Amino acid sequence: MTWENSLPLLIVLTSLVPGVVIFFLKESTVGVRTTLNMFGAVAKLVLIAVMINGLLNETTYETRLPFLPGIDFVLRADTLSILFCILSAVLWLVTTIYAIGYLEHSPNRSRFFGFFSLCVSSTMGIALAGNLMTFLIFYELLTICTYPLVVHKGDEKALRGGRTYLIYTLVGGGALLLAVIWMYAIAGPIEFRDGGAIDAIVEGARGPLTVIYFLFIAAFGVKSAIVPLHGWLPRAMVAPAPVSALLHAVAVVKAGAFGIVRVTYDLFGIDVANDLGVLTPLMIATSLTIIVGSVLAIFQDDIKKRLAYSTVSQVSYIALGVALFGPLGSIGGIMHLVHQGVMKITLFFGAGSFDETLGVTKISQMDGIGRRMPLTMAAFTVGALGMIGVPPTAGFITKWFLGTGAIEANSHWVIGVLILSSLLNAGYFLPILYRAWFKPQKGDWPSEHDFGGRFETFWMLLLPPVVTGVFSILLGLFANLPVGLLYWVRLIVLREYEL
Repeated sequence: MTWENSLPLLIVLTSLVPGVVIFFLKESTVGVRTTLNMFGAVAKLVLIAVMINGLLNETTYETRLPFLPGIDFVLRADTLSILFCILSAVLWLVTTIYAIGYLEHSPNRSRFFGFFSLCVSSTMGIALAGNLMTFLIFYELLTICTYPLVVHKGDEKALRGGRTYLIYTLVGGGALLLAVIWMYAIAGPIEFRDGGAIDAIVEGARGPLTVIYFLFIAAFGVKSAIVPLHGWLPRAMVAPAPVSALLHAVAVVKAGAFGIVRVTYDLFGIDVANDLGVLTPLMIATSLTIIVGSVLAIFQDDIKKRLAYSTVSQVSYIALGVALFGPLGSIGGIMHLVHQGVMKITLFFGAGSFDETLGVTKISQMDGIGRRMPLTMAAFTVGALGMIGVPPTAGFITKWFLGTGAIEANSHWVIGVLILSSLLNAGYFLPILYRAWFKPQKGDWPSEHDFGGRFETFWMLLLPPVVTGVFSILLGLFANLPVGLLYWVRLIVLREYEL
């Protein structure tokens, strides 16, 4: 096997191998566990950087191994997969730092970080999957290895949340399995390809292909929390803050959204999907989700639940961009794959730090918290303003391209959805910012924790949200760098639309 052929597999293994080793470490071996975590995260970033450089020079990276008769296990790098890989790798690194600080005195850390690493390996496998069978394997592995993280606390509330998560995702997994089997029965062992693997609708297959597409959307809609398949997400917020960050920004929710993008563009192809008439129902479903998620968020006092319903709304921007059927809308949707991850992880980092440092878990407890934790709250503020779409944050870039994409696609009513969504975003984020910065503190904090340092909280809880908060601004200010995110997303869209 050549270096180019082994690189996709090595990217998966850089988190898989440390994760397996960590399971066998004693709780007291903190230094070894931390070293393995950080080495795996940094090594993954280096390998992805090598792969990006190779793709720009038209190098092919593919790992192909025999699996079933006529079906190979395929890991392959392309412009879309690398975008998801770099997002996951960067956010895994900062989340690892945050999780080490957050769980410093917690039990079962080896179990936690073992499954944590397996989740990232599964996400990388989903990103790099070259065909449906490989995608299915890693998609289901992600469900299995995320469950122990959701129930990590082990109390009854965590177990209930875990059961709900498992029921939803296993039903979604069943729909995915049925769609994969049916697709193989119709089209054979096809593989993902820029512009779509289905060149034209086979005579007599229009009905089955339409049903198969909606089976895929139902399967991915569970993890991406499309209404009414979103019920598991708020209940899974019983998990520790690093897990919530992983669920919303790096792994589960984002894997569902990526699945919609991958199947629409690289399995069916955007032209075939449009000919089947499936994009309009997807546009309506995602628009409904954007509004419903935002409305439900307004009524939540629990910080993490408000952020969870915000995720229900925000992740659907990605699929909405796909459904708009046009290059500009696609650019907005695919860019939001990155933008939402960076902004939402900042918010969850902040929420976790408020809880761990002051015992604050509810919005009604946040009066004056900006003066007690100014850097953390500043990062939280940037993330919130980005979700609203205030320039020059990353969220503004997303909404700009989605809006212009709606005009390009003659779907002008989507502009109304985006405006209403932004107003609702403001409705559930601005009251938080007002409480934190302008209202006086009420009494003592619920359970203030003195970390004994010069900072407002433990530095490992402070650094990650500050870093991702800065990213949220830089992604907006420098969106059009010569070889930046917009450049890369344009490459993806040009290939998918065969322009």
